[in-house]
Amino acid sequence: MPARTATKPPRPAYRCSECGWEAAKWVGRCGECQAWGSVAEAAAPTGRTPAAPVSAAAVPIGKVSTTESGFRASGVPELDRVLGGGLVPGAVILLAGEPGVGKSTLLLEVAAQTAKGRRRTLYITGEESASQVRLRADRTGAIQDELYLAAETDLGAVLTHIEEVRPELLVVDSVQTIGAADTDGVPGGVTQVKEVAAALVRMAKTRNITTVLVGHVTKDGSIAGPRVLEHLVDVVLHFEGERDSRFRMVRAMKNRYGPVDEVGCFDLSAEGIVAVTDPTGLFIETQHVSVPGTCVAVTLEGRRPLLAEVQALVAPMIAERPRRTTSGVDGSRLAMILAVLQRHARMRLHQRDIFVSTVGGAKLMDPASDLAIAVAIASAACGRPSPRGVVAMGEIGLAGELRRVRGLEARLAEAARLGFEVAVVPPAERTQPGGWIRPSERMVDGMKVYEVHDLATSIAILRLTGTET
Repeated sequence: MPARTATKPPRPAYRCSECGWEAAKWVGRCGECQAWGSVAEAAAPTGRTPAAPVSAAAVPIGKVSTTESGFRASGVPELDRVLGGGLVPGAVILLAGEPGVGKSTLLLEVAAQTAKGRRRTLYITGEESASQVRLRADRTGAIQDELYLAAETDLGAVLTHIEEVRPELLVVDSVQTIGAADTDGVPGGVTQVKEVAAALVRMAKTRNITTVLVGHVTKDGSIAGPRVLEHLVDVVLHFEGERDSRFRMVRAMKNRYGPVDEVGCFDLSAEGIVAVTDPTGLFIETQHVSVPGTCVAVTLEGRRPLLAEVQALVAPMIAERPRRTTSGVDGSRLAMILAVLQRHARMRLHQRDIFVSTVGGAKLMDPASDLAIAVAIASAACGRPSPRGVVAMGEIGLAGELRRVRGLEARLAEAARLGFEVAVVPPAERTQPGGWIRPSERMVDGMKVYEVHDLATSIAILRLTGTET
């Protein structure tokens, strides 16, 4: 008879309360987030989970009703655009952004508009007092009878408020400030955030309450706390904006009910936050004035085409090394464009100070803005303005070719709607490299479109060749 082998007890594991990192033995400093004194022994597993009664019997998917999960307008059209149509009952939305970007102002406006439509709304604030939120509501005109306000930092008290008020929309500002009394760790830690988020998600699903959670971000812009927080919720939104600009963007990073390539535009002021349905005018200043060193690019933010003006200044070098200064443009992308201009367009720029900026604080991360940046630099270098009413779009390759960009027809339609007369774009069809190819012309909504295969031809068409200043 074979001898029985003794089963070894499970080896204790140690887990960081800040980031969830696990180790086989105790250490004083977390190996992941480098926090001191945050590693403690984790609870041992309890074993197998027995079968339990079900809350509802399983039914064929075709018999599941969808009437209770339809979109409901939030009263803020740009937010509805990002969400795919509006707020869904029972959905949990996580809105993250940097401090001071306007998250609380936006959600207070959403709560007020929802309450204005005779739908009860509960706003839980854990960062401010009720009187402070009331002062903001007075300033922005968010006083509504169906909008309830409570200042709580305890999870049990928050759940009690939900049971008493029974809202259709719940706003929690923020999830990192709410703590569970029966859970280890401090509010904002990994264990606390997981427990608070899981409890609010359960409440949202069982009560069919649309829940919006405000989340903090780290120094690198990612959502603070464990990544499981993003998996628990249905929608993840990022609120973006610069402190010196009133323009704000809400971008969908995850959406179980709609597209993830949409953005919403807002204007934040002392009177509140207002949706901007046509933000192009914020990024264009001189589209009807001929000024050397300017060009208009057409970028895609999600599925929305936006026009932004690029300005460039080319000046004689005053130091030992030429300066390359950018604002709103990637510096490494600019270095590549300058190299292509010098190599394939025969422009002497290695002994020039070059400054490139965008108008209105726009950020040009779309590769399709390469051609507009190159045209602005060429215009500033030769001292000649580009023709009036011109837009340029196209990605520049290292061989000087123009590559196709996505959403070209939507970009052209937006430029034509705003009154531009000429567009320089890459060809719609791929061609074999090598040799000069004559550009083709076509008309789009009254706008002349030049399909050009390389950067040098684009500059020649716009008459920007000549001796640099």
